[in-house]
Amino acid sequence: MSLNIEAIQQENKKSDIPEIRTGDTVTVNVKVIEGTKERIQPFKGVVIQQKNTGICETVTVRKMTDGVAIERIFPVHSPRIASFEVNRKGKVRKARIYYMRNLAGKAARIEKREA
Repeated sequence: MSLNIEAIQQENKKSDIPEIRTGDTVTVNVKVIEGTKERIQPFKGVVIQQKNTGICETVTVRKMTDGVAIERIFPVHSPRIASFEVNRKGKVRKARIYYMRNLAGKAARIEKREA
């Protein structure tokens, strides 16, 4: 029985996802469906955590808009996600950078990581 579940999970996994790590600045292109119309809405921010592996993998992205912080959790392999783009690689020493929630302005900058 578990063999069927694993086969279905492999079938639904995306293969075109770039390597995403905590601290990276990414643009997540999300498919938004409004009535009968469908459009792609970009969400650009810093990855503050990654959870799970395989088909259940999620990424939490945080962005600042007019001084208000917005965090969204994206299932990586969801059909609602059109694509991920890594804009900048960040150098951090923790797997979950929740301390970013308490920082503002220049203090919230993340050092650039060499490829």
